[in-house]
Amino acid sequence: MKIAVFHNLPSGGAKRALYGFVKYLTKSGHLVDVFVPSTADETFLPLKDVANKVDVFPVRKTITGLIYSILRYIPPIRISLRDLERTEKEIADVINRQDYDVVFSEQGQYTLSPFFLKFIKKPAVYYCQQPSRYHEAILQKISQKKHGDYPQLVRIIWHKYFACRLPQIDKENASFSRYILTNSYFSRESILRSYGLNSFVSYLGVDTEIFKPLGNPKENFVLSVGSCGPSKGFDFSIKSLARIDSKIYPKFIIVCNSVDVGWKNYLEQLAIKVGVELEIKNLIQDNELVQLYNKAKLVLYAPYLEPFGLVPLEAMACGTPVVAVKEGGVRESVLHNETGILTERDEGMFAEAITDLLLNKEKRQYMSQRALEVVQNFWTLKHAGERLLNHLNRAMEVLK
Repeated sequence: MKIAVFHNLPSGGAKRALYGFVKYLTKSGHLVDVFVPSTADETFLPLKDVANKVDVFPVRKTITGLIYSILRYIPPIRISLRDLERTEKEIADVINRQDYDVVFSEQGQYTLSPFFLKFIKKPAVYYCQQPSRYHEAILQKISQKKHGDYPQLVRIIWHKYFACRLPQIDKENASFSRYILTNSYFSRESILRSYGLNSFVSYLGVDTEIFKPLGNPKENFVLSVGSCGPSKGFDFSIKSLARIDSKIYPKFIIVCNSVDVGWKNYLEQLAIKVGVELEIKNLIQDNELVQLYNKAKLVLYAPYLEPFGLVPLEAMACGTPVVAVKEGGVRESVLHNETGILTERDEGMFAEAITDLLLNKEKRQYMSQRALEVVQNFWTLKHAGERLLNHLNRAMEVLK
């Protein structure tokens, strides 16, 4: 099969998932060509390492693009959406002229559903990690911790141009897709609610050649992984850890793929205030990340309504139990009292779950073994790749 892949992703979980998909498809004997605008992150897990080729198309800054974006889309922050749209159309036109059997499109970091979907004519599968969340009350509420000192007028303008307009652009672009995949049933329901469109769940998987048990002795720390921003719930984890008996206090390590400096400072000040030993690491290599997963006694996971999240699977693949807030997609990956503990979003309950596992080595060992079994039986990269390949083949038939 000859497959064209499009994305405009930043670093993070979605890019890691895409890297895994391309790696699997290439190893399975398919020819995979990747097409990206210059705004896409190809330094983190570069697809040139696993694809047949990667073509990068420059996003040119134009006066007409600037004016059109202000009038039709939103005022440019880092790029003009009109200029980005032109580039994504150029990419689609190139793919349309070639003999690809199917196209696999990921999301974009500025609009989520990319403009690319408007212009692609070949059978195409769109992997929608999540609809736009700018309008969600919980995200607006927690972002006030970051933007609370901004003048009221600035917050009103931000909401008017971003919290309202970007979901509209996302929905409009998604409407052009005729075959949507997503990462969880939670996300499927979000897509149905936001777009009014059907989608199919094609679960992600973890690369067990990378994320695996190393036999390291456990150290007295707990781990969280994710971008350093309000939505990841690291402040909730810090406040929960502050409730643990000081005799068993673990260190708290956060690993980030991107850092909001203001939020990082807030977390560090909060940790000092409540007496939690905190270390924040940014952009570490996979080998160091895997070492941390293996050495941690627990992985804490408390983002707000995360659509799926690879972090719990990476932890489980390394044999480390997860303590998570039971909302969003994590309810579909972590098995309560088997591979981890799921709690309400309550600092006291979260602290109790952490304490229970820190004090119960036998329970941690049982969960570690079950986590490895569960991952090997369903959540490997091979499983995820097979699920995706089935949909690509089906799309070629139904979208003729």
